Amino acid sequence: MKPSLSYFHQLSILTLVLLSGTMGFAKTEDLGNGFLHHGVATPVSNHRGTVATVDGEGNNVVLVWLFDHRGGYALLMIDAETGESTEFPMPFDPGGDCPYSSILSSNNKFYTHFNSHFCEFDPEKPGFTFHHKTVPQMAMSMTEDDGGKIWSVTYPNSGLASFDPETREFKDYGNQNEENWRQYQRFIAADDTGWIYFGVGNTKSQIIAFNPETQNSKAILPEAKRVIAMASVYRDQTGKVYGHTGSGNDEDWYEFHKGEVKEISNPGNLNKVTHITSSQGLFHTDFPDGRKLKTCDLVDRVMVVENPESGESVELKFDYTSEGAHIMGIAVAPDGTLSGGTAFPMRFFSYNPETDEWINRASYHQWNTVARQGDRFFVGGYGGGFLLEWDPAKEWVPTKKGKKRCNPLYLTECSPAIHRPHDLLAHPNGEWLVLSGTPGYGRTGGGLLFWNRDTGEETVIEHSDLLPEHSTESLAVLPDGKIVGGSTTRAGTGGEIKADQAELYILDLETKKIEWHTPLFPGVQGYTDLYTTPEGLVYGVADQKIFFVFDSSKKEVVHQHELLKDFGRTTSQQGPRVFVSDGEGNLYMLFRKGVAQVDTQSYEISMLAESPVSIGPGGDYLNGRIYFGSGSHLYSYQVP
Repeated sequence: MKPSLSYFHQLSILTLVLLSGTMGFAKTEDLGNGFLHHGVATPVSNHRGTVATVDGEGNNVVLVWLFDHRGGYALLMIDAETGESTEFPMPFDPGGDCPYSSILSSNNKFYTHFNSHFCEFDPEKPGFTFHHKTVPQMAMSMTEDDGGKIWSVTYPNSGLASFDPETREFKDYGNQNEENWRQYQRFIAADDTGWIYFGVGNTKSQIIAFNPETQNSKAILPEAKRVIAMASVYRDQTGKVYGHTGSGNDEDWYEFHKGEVKEISNPGNLNKVTHITSSQGLFHTDFPDGRKLKTCDLVDRVMVVENPESGESVELKFDYTSEGAHIMGIAVAPDGTLSGGTAFPMRFFSYNPETDEWINRASYHQWNTVARQGDRFFVGGYGGGFLLEWDPAKEWVPTKKGKKRCNPLYLTECSPAIHRPHDLLAHPNGEWLVLSGTPGYGRTGGGLLFWNRDTGEETVIEHSDLLPEHSTESLAVLPDGKIVGGSTTRAGTGGEIKADQAELYILDLETKKIEWHTPLFPGVQGYTDLYTTPEGLVYGVADQKIFFVFDSSKKEVVHQHELLKDFGRTTSQQGPRVFVSDGEGNLYMLFRKGVAQVDTQSYEISMLAESPVSIGPGGDYLNGRIYFGSGSHLYSYQVP
C-alpha cells in the first residue's frame, strides 16, 4: 500500500476493528470540554465506477473511483494477480462531490468529471495525466466520438466539454440549455459526422443537438412533446443517432444525422455502438485476456477474478484508505444503542455506549430519517420513500421487499408522492407513523404517508390535497394529537421550485386534512425542525437561521431570534433533529459550531459548549449525553 494514511483513517483503524456484519470495539476518546469521540460508524468507502483493464506492462488491473464522506477522493488501482493496491489522490479538491459518470476510452484511459473538473487517468503510466477546471459541476454522461475525443455533459445546466487525447486540447463550451430547474443528462451520443446529442430531464425532457464546428446548440423537442422524464439518445452502427422523449410512446422517436432531425416511429432493435461508460454504478468486468472480474467488494476488501476457460476463480485481498461513509440519521433505539444509517455505502450501524461496541451491517437502501416508538425502531428511506420496522430484541434478518419475517421488516413505500424522506414522526399515541419528504425525480410537491401500526392501514395524501407544490420538511405533535408541519419549497431531485415561500400548518389526524396554514416569515424556504411543548407552544427553526416560538392556540409567533450573528446556522440534513429533549423539561439545540440550551421560560438560547468538530446530523439524548454525527464519525456531549 503506497499512499500514507490520513489522520482519520489511522484513527479509524486504531479505534474500530469492524468487518461486515460483525462487532467491533470503539475505545472512545475524550476530547475534553465534555465531548467524546466514539469512532467511525461505517469505516469503508463506496465505488463510483469500476473497470477491468490492463496496466502499461499488460498486467490485469482494476480501477476504482473511491468515495467517502469527503467526496471522490482517489483512484484505486488493484493488481488482479496479486491484490497489491495503489491509491492515487485526485489532482483537485473533491469538495464533497464525486463521479456520477466515467468512461474507459478505446486507448485505455479512464476519464471522469466532477466538482467542476475534468480529468484523465492513465493506467499505463500509471497516474493522472490531465485535469482541467470547467463550468459546474459533474458529468451525468460521457462518450467517445469517432475521432477519439472524449465528451462530457454536466449537471445542473447542461455544460458541455471535450478533450482530444492526441492533441491534448480541452474545450469547455459552457452551458447549452437554460431551465429554471437543475438538469440531469443520463444519455449522450456522437454521430459519425461529429455532432453531439444529449438527453435532458427530469422536470421536462429535452434533446439538445450540438455542432462542434460552429459551437452552436439547438433544442429539438417542441413543448408539447416534453414530459416529466429523461430523454434518451443512442448511437447506431449506421452512424446515426436515435432519441426518445421519455414518454413511453412508440411514436415519440427521432432520428439524427449531421444535425438534421426526423420524427419517426419506433426504430426497432438498434445496433448500438457501445462504450465502456455508465453512471456511478459502472462495473466493467471483462479483462482484455478474457478473464472476468466477478467481485470487487470494498466492504470486506476482497476481489474475485474468474478464468472462464478453466472455470477457476481466484480470491484476492486488497486494501485502501478511507475516512468512512457519511452518517445520515441517529436516534436512540429501544435496546439503548445509538442507531442509524450511512450513505455510500448504505449501511446500518449501532453503537452501544455501555460496552463501547459497534455493529455494522448492510442496510436496505438509504436510511434518511429514523425514529423510535415504544419497543420498535422505524426508518424512512430513499429511494422510494420506504418505511421499515426494526425490533432490536429479535435476530437481524436482512430486509427484502415483500418478504415476511425480515428484521427490519419492509412495510411499504410511497414514491412518487415521497421519494426522499425528510422527517419520520412517531406519534405518541403509539398508533400512527407519519412520513414526509420531497417527491420523485423531476416532480414538485411531496405528500404525506400515514401508517397505522394497529391495522397495517396506509394512507398517502398528495401535495395537491395539502399545500400544493410544497413538501413537508418537519413534523411535530400538538397536545391535542393534531400535527404541526413545516413545509419546504424544495422540489424533488431535478424538479422545478414553484412555491414562493414555505408555510407552517396544522393538520387533523382524524380527517388528515390541513385546517390552518400560513407563511410565518416572508421569504422563508423551509422549516428545518419543530418541537412542541405540553402547553401547545411550537419551537421551530426556519431556514437554519431563524429561531421562533409559536403559540398554536393563538396562532401567533410569541418569540423570534435571528441566529446567524450569535450562533451561526443550525445543523441540517434529511431528518436533522436540531432540537434534542432530555425528557425532563430541558431542551437543547444543535448548531454547526456547538451545543446550546433553550430556556423554556424566557426562550433565550445559551451556547453550552463549542464543538471541536462541525456538528452534522443530529441528534438524540441518552443518559446525560447528546449524540451527534460529524461526517463519518459519532460524537457525544455531556450536558451540565
